[in-house]
Amino acid sequence: MTPRAALAAVVLLVAGGGLADPVRASALPDRGAARAAADGPALTVDATTGRHPIDPHIYGINFADESLAEELRLPVRRWGGNATTRYNYQLDAYNAGADWYFENLFYDNGTDGLPDGSEADKFIDQNRRTGTDTVLTVPMSGWTTAARNAACGFSIARYGPQQGSDAQWRPDCGNGVKSDGTNVTGNDPADTSVAAGPEFTGDWVRYLNRAYGSADDGGVRFYDLDNEPDLWHSTHRDVHPDGAGYDELRDRAYATADAIKDADPGAKTLGPVGWGFNSLIYSGLDQKTCNEKGGDCWSNPPDRAAHGGLQFAPWYLQQMKAYEQSHGRRVLDYFDEHIYPQQSGVFGDAVDADTQALRLRSTRQLWDPTYVDESWINQPVQFIPRMRSLVDENYPGTKLAITEYNWGALNHINGALAQADVLGIFGREGLDLATLWDPPAATEPGAYAFRMFRNYDGEGGSFGETAVHAASADQEKLAVYAAERASDHALTVVVVNKTTGDLTAPVSLTGGTGTAGAAQVYRYGQDDTTAIRHLADQPLTDGGFTTTFPAYSITTYVLPAGSAEAEPPTAPGTPAATAVGSDRATLSWTASTAGSSPVASYQVYSGDPAGTAPVATVDAPATSATVTGLSPATAYTFRVVAKDTAGRSSPPSAPVRVTTAAAQPAGCTVDYRVGNDWGTGFTATVTLTNRGPALNGWRLGFSFTGDQKVTHGWNGTWSQNGAAVTAKDAGWNAALATGTSTTIGFNGSYTGTNAAPRDFTLNGEPCTVPGTAAAARIAAPVGHAPGDGAVHGSAGAVPGSVRR
Repeated sequence: MTPRAALAAVVLLVAGGGLADPVRASALPDRGAARAAADGPALTVDATTGRHPIDPHIYGINFADESLAEELRLPVRRWGGNATTRYNYQLDAYNAGADWYFENLFYDNGTDGLPDGSEADKFIDQNRRTGTDTVLTVPMSGWTTAARNAACGFSIARYGPQQGSDAQWRPDCGNGVKSDGTNVTGNDPADTSVAAGPEFTGDWVRYLNRAYGSADDGGVRFYDLDNEPDLWHSTHRDVHPDGAGYDELRDRAYATADAIKDADPGAKTLGPVGWGFNSLIYSGLDQKTCNEKGGDCWSNPPDRAAHGGLQFAPWYLQQMKAYEQSHGRRVLDYFDEHIYPQQSGVFGDAVDADTQALRLRSTRQLWDPTYVDESWINQPVQFIPRMRSLVDENYPGTKLAITEYNWGALNHINGALAQADVLGIFGREGLDLATLWDPPAATEPGAYAFRMFRNYDGEGGSFGETAVHAASADQEKLAVYAAERASDHALTVVVVNKTTGDLTAPVSLTGGTGTAGAAQVYRYGQDDTTAIRHLADQPLTDGGFTTTFPAYSITTYVLPAGSAEAEPPTAPGTPAATAVGSDRATLSWTASTAGSSPVASYQVYSGDPAGTAPVATVDAPATSATVTGLSPATAYTFRVVAKDTAGRSSPPSAPVRVTTAAAQPAGCTVDYRVGNDWGTGFTATVTLTNRGPALNGWRLGFSFTGDQKVTHGWNGTWSQNGAAVTAKDAGWNAALATGTSTTIGFNGSYTGTNAAPRDFTLNGEPCTVPGTAAAARIAAPVGHAPGDGAVHGSAGAVPGSVRR
């Protein structure tokens, strides 16, 4: 179904609420407004700037049922998870790996016509009925299930007593852990599996082409290069006990993706499909090795050291780019990583007051540079901007995907609010594809979070496809997202109220809306968790309106449209860079084509136009600009946006990457602070300020004066030799312009006294240390230092239980 033509603009506001079936009857009173409300933060929406496309594939779900997929017009649905690593399409069978005693299992779809009619075929059949694109996970580990039988990877009869077994169903199938707590080793992978290389995957894709057509002809469009291969040594250790290293993950991706492209050149591939934040930093081999060794291993893991000291994700992207340059074929289309919040209790069904508040805060790890992750990660994550930066720096043109995520409590209104917030963030931050792990039931709050973006009125009313600028004076209370809808030029805005109280706030609207009349209002909240309510219209005045957002609720406003004929300019041509010096570069581009109004000016941005100010502006018809004030030896990504005489902005141009001339370092200052000291350990932060020419890569050195040891560092690669400590940049923070700073930190241990370090250097040059801050000693239980419970590392180690 399509949105009703009368709906011109939609404003979604999430403020903590309940479940709802869409209401199509007469408008209802706003019960939430009757409560006393506190003053809320001001919200501003400007449809004339910050414009960029929102890919509908961000609203995907793994394994959503057909009725929900049809109702949501689900854009994409993924076949994935641990069971898909060894799925055998010819037998319709799989091995459950560590999820269930490494047992061979199979689907009851009959065997006479296989592979026709397999579970994978049924998955694709549903997607075709609902008009949904398919992400299909293909095996890449080198193994697939050998037979439709009851075999298992660690037979107790064959490999001895084990700590756990499938006592009810297959008592001979153990968990692969011996009675003494060590893993069973030396087992035979052929107990359950048979070798399967890239030709196996290529044959599957050719079969799918025959059955459903090619990717460009309505067939399977997306292929995930296995599922979390950096955890094969855990989830599938019966056939892959060793951690997958840099070279293996690259070579298997090359071969598998090449086989897919040979079979279907139009197919899109996604990789490396890592399990989470650590997947950006470590190979599977380093994760396994450092989990076993602990300590300094995380600061200088051996597989990374053997590959030039480069973290895994930038190295992987560089290798994918190198393949395209050598072979003329792109074998990686989407940079795909999973993310599950590691904060205690968030990924799960916990809904105590503290966890609810933490769940709603923790979505900030997707974007916010000021949010320090409240888990063993203990540093800013900025997951989507970090992924984009990695792509821009190492393989431009690669799209971004998160094919598994889950913020928990989808059966509770708190989880629905977090889910709505996440969907808004995905659109604002420019993610290209996302699929929620584990679908909510159609009656659960999590499903309503999707409805508020995909079907708020039961008639296909949806959030827009072009993001525009939106800002809140306090994102922790009311988080705001905005987009324009193409079908009727609707301006759509999503506001997430993360407080438990009603808030009255002004909403300022610029561009794309009328200045008088009334807006339709839809609400889903804790006052009624069974229906999306159609409320009385909201009167509008010049420049917006003021309204009350009830505690824990989501509100959709449908505002009068602007001119249906109004069109922005087209994107300028890709800029070309000339006269690049140490502090400047000249950019030239092809002119935009005017839309409804003439082009008035061009704005040059360094970074994302949606979130940064322009670094240069020229009046049309000029199509070049010189950007000055740049830092030497620094990489910049420039984009150009056209603005017309009515204030409408074009989509940004394609990016151009420019690196200014290098310079030698010439000094720095260091601010060393101990925040907590519990007698045997401490947490320290180091703020490094570059006082010399700009740097693109740095190395900080210092020496302890006692027996202090770095046990866990972040925002850099840490190593220690005796008293001497070295911290190298983490890649994403390598650029230090003159006068700018970066903050790194570490946890340390010591005995005796904890005196400040000395002899700080930057790239071998001495640094000035104005002073040190006194330690704040805190009380800790005997034998337990704050932060214990996870293996330490430069970015945090895999805790004992990652998820499912």
